[in-house]
Amino acid sequence: MIKNTVLERFHEIGIIPVVVLDDVKDAVPLGKALVNGGLPAAEVTFRTAAAKDSIAAMRKECPDLLVGAGTVLSKEQVDQALEAGAQFIVSPGLDKEVVSYCIEKGVPVTPGCATASDVTAAYALGLDVVKFFPAEPAGGIKMIKALAAPFHMMKFMPTGGISEKNMEDYLKEKMILCVGGSWMVKADLIKEGKFDEIEELCKKAVKKLQEVRG
Repeated sequence: MIKNTVLERFHEIGIIPVVVLDDVKDAVPLGKALVNGGLPAAEVTFRTAAAKDSIAAMRKECPDLLVGAGTVLSKEQVDQALEAGAQFIVSPGLDKEVVSYCIEKGVPVTPGCATASDVTAAYALGLDVVKFFPAEPAGGIKMIKALAAPFHMMKFMPTGGISEKNMEDYLKEKMILCVGGSWMVKADLIKEGKFDEIEELCKKAVKKLQEVRG
């Protein structure tokens, strides 16, 4: 079973916001909006040049925020993320070298898996939590249920196409650790500085989560 405290926090929070930041100035106000909205976590994707500095700023100014790096594709990016203070690593696919490096560094890693072969490889590396990506295009909750039958020891973090409309389909299932999503942190809201709106969207998502979990 999951022993890592970061992954336990994933389950407690339930919805992990997947964030794309183009400007580091938005990092701290976004982090505060997430905390105030009841979703104190951010997977900051390494798709932009501002990712590393954004993670560092969030870690410094938002002590209650769980901050990690997403879209990590290489050991070099792992090093950059850890240097910035990232508390977890997420990747879109399963790169054994990257996963092994994270394990060696002692940082929680959830690689993207979409097939039985991917999950087998992750399990062989010692993982008991994987990201299911891209969730909706790869078959959604039906596919996860099919995978969970032989891999009953695994927990899944579906990301990709998750929204307020379908998150209940995932979160009500016991093999789901949490979901990843960006509907409450859309790029245009961040760029326009609408952090109050982001906070409200987070609160709305938390309310829905609480209804699902009872």
